Amino acid sequence: MYPEYMLQPMREELTRLGVQELRTADAVDALLQEHKGTALVVVNSVCGCAARNARPAIAMALANGTTPNVSTTVFAGQDREATDRARSYFTGYAPSSPSIALFKDGDVVFMLERYQIEGRSAQEIATDLAGAFDQYCAA
Repeated sequence: MYPEYMLQPMREELTRLGVQELRTADAVDALLQEHKGTALVVVNSVCGCAARNARPAIAMALANGTTPNVSTTVFAGQDREATDRARSYFTGYAPSSPSIALFKDGDVVFMLERYQIEGRSAQEIATDLAGAFDQYCAA
């Protein structure tokens, strides 16, 4: 685990956009167990593809006209309990970080795993996310 002061800028890259941090398993459950509507769950990471691709893509996608009802994040390798619990809701997907899941009424309807993030531009990822937002988050 890294010292918190090193991670704070990586956390703030998302929280300054209004993305809510879920730092405990109970917080993840409180959001996902009974949630109606759409919820974005970002598994944040210290890796280069999170910094270069995933977090900038989230910022671009959240500027889209249509966005999820709630946007959240857990931090892999740091908030382990929360991350493990979030991943337990990603049925059918192997653990990866970074990763980005979109839920609708409690079910994963769109997922980007690490292999779909690394090696792609933030703009390409944002386009995929915005398309999923348009498809699943429209009123």
